[in-house]
Amino acid sequence: MAHTAMSGTGTTAGDDPLQTAVWRLRSRACWADAAALIQPHAAGPALQRASLLVERCLYTEQGWAEAEDALRTAEALAQSDDERGAAACERGQLAYAATLLGVRDRADEARAALGRAAALLAPGAPGRALLDFRRGLLAENLAHAPQAARAAYRRAHAGATAQNNALLLSFTWRHLAGIALREGELAEARHGFAESLRIREELGYLVGTAPALASLADAETEPEASRLRAEAGRLFRLLGGVPLWLADQLTPAPPAATA
Repeated sequence: MAHTAMSGTGTTAGDDPLQTAVWRLRSRACWADAAALIQPHAAGPALQRASLLVERCLYTEQGWAEAEDALRTAEALAQSDDERGAAACERGQLAYAATLLGVRDRADEARAALGRAAALLAPGAPGRALLDFRRGLLAENLAHAPQAARAAYRRAHAGATAQNNALLLSFTWRHLAGIALREGELAEARHGFAESLRIREELGYLVGTAPALASLADAETEPEASRLRAEAGRLFRLLGGVPLWLADQLTPAPPAATA
């Protein structure tokens, strides 16, 4: 997700008051309110506004038209390769979200947009780690290629570490842990999920804390798993049922039928 937590984006003391306000709204699932604070007068603000509205689509399955409009504005204002690459990365994320959530199959568009971003963003560019992470999402969830996804997540993890991008690290930890869990590596999975949760709690990223709690619960034994899942459910309800896709994960499985 673009404009993730780092110095200058509202998550540390002394940041710009506008960015602090945007972060607080974003972290509480108020993406539209956060976007309304940003005037898209140049490529940077336009990209940040678009990224907020794209994120809202993924978490709420709503606001697709607004995200498209904001993205077109960002694409029109982009002038440098970094700006054009960042806009292409957001375009790919929006197409990925639409495909993943069953709104419309835009998988080819997602791959093309992220490929375009890869051609525009230099290896050390600020947006490269985010791009690597999103390519991992495509590999894992659309191509069903866990090994390719792991490699992309590891590149993203290294880039986020180098950039001190704490929020992106919380995502890479969580997705690497998810692959480890599916492969039966419980200790590795617990560690990754716990790191993701720790970072999100430290940042005050409330909308991402419930998913982190639920993921850690999947790697824990009882009674800790039930405690974590109950806490995730409490936060989920507090935010009005966001992220929407978490509902199924928090629903207890029905008891097995007996003869």
